[in-house]
Amino acid sequence: MPDRLRRLFSPLHCAAYLTWATVLAGLLVGGFNTPAGGSRAAYVAVIALMLVFLAGFVFEAWWSSCSPRRGPVLAALLVEAAAALALVALTRDGIAPVLLILVVAQAVDLPRGQLIALVVGANLGLLAILLSAWPVASALIVTLLFAGFQAFAGLTGYYAKQAERSRDELAQVNAHLLATRSLLEESARDGERLRLARELHDVAGHKLTALKLQLSLLARDPAGAPPAVSTAAGLAGELLDDLRGVVGQLRRHEGLDLKRAIEELAAPLPRPRVHVDVAADARVDDVVQAQALLRTAQEALTNAARHSGADNVWLRLAREAGRIVLEVRDDGRGSEVVRPGNGLAGMRERLEALGGGLALTGDRGFRIDAWIPLA
Repeated sequence: MPDRLRRLFSPLHCAAYLTWATVLAGLLVGGFNTPAGGSRAAYVAVIALMLVFLAGFVFEAWWSSCSPRRGPVLAALLVEAAAALALVALTRDGIAPVLLILVVAQAVDLPRGQLIALVVGANLGLLAILLSAWPVASALIVTLLFAGFQAFAGLTGYYAKQAERSRDELAQVNAHLLATRSLLEESARDGERLRLARELHDVAGHKLTALKLQLSLLARDPAGAPPAVSTAAGLAGELLDDLRGVVGQLRRHEGLDLKRAIEELAAPLPRPRVHVDVAADARVDDVVQAQALLRTAQEALTNAARHSGADNVWLRLAREAGRIVLEVRDDGRGSEVVRPGNGLAGMRERLEALGGGLALTGDRGFRIDAWIPLA
């Protein structure tokens, strides 16, 4: 199931759909206190308004999952609130105001001013409608009762979303730590190989050279030397050559492998799906370069998860024309005009300080191309 469709059928949304269906059933079964006396037109109007409310609810849930812009969300919530109030006015029924609870539960992500205005306006509208049909005391009590339910639902939704954000942020921080640990382990392994190479060269190599010289002197003794001395001198020379080969192999630096670190970064992202392609020769010699590429990949993946609305992200790391190239692209909505924020600006500054660069493209999804020269 696609991620957006899965969000539409999350437990909280399923509870909202059940509430909507219960309200619809209550309005249709309970009858109407309307001038039409519960005519067929009144039934049609109720069903139409309920469908308008449902459409606004589904649109808000879908839009929130694929875009950070709040304008369409506010418009959908206003449509829902208007449909709910119209149902209250049409039916004069105490069930219809339950829909306003759903509206407030959805509105918790709005800016504070818009949220307060929406809640106050909806409840004032509810009070005005109830005053036209009920005594003042009853209208006030019912309005305050539903306002309390709205506050409870709104706070529950707010803390649920805060917990979800905290979980995602914690997962990203943990992935960042795991990726850094992987990079440090790779660097430590290279450092240990270099230390062993130095120890073998300086200690064992020095003593083997001295032993070879001493055996060579004995083999050239005018008094004659046993054949075993010449054999030992030859073996010492071969051992010294083998040792030099081992030291050369240990000193051979193939660069830091970033594949594991990048996979650690991508692992906790629930959406979008990350496809990682790291070439076998895409290694960097310097830890600072490796860290710069890793941070660039992290920022690119974070932006894709937060802002792109994409289902897939492709990350490629390769060696091209004396450079290490990092490409991150998604299938999100993109943008005709790319305005780099603080994160992208920091990425560019970090890469340029190492002689590299950064290019951004917003058509057909968002794409980041970063590169640094090989050290």
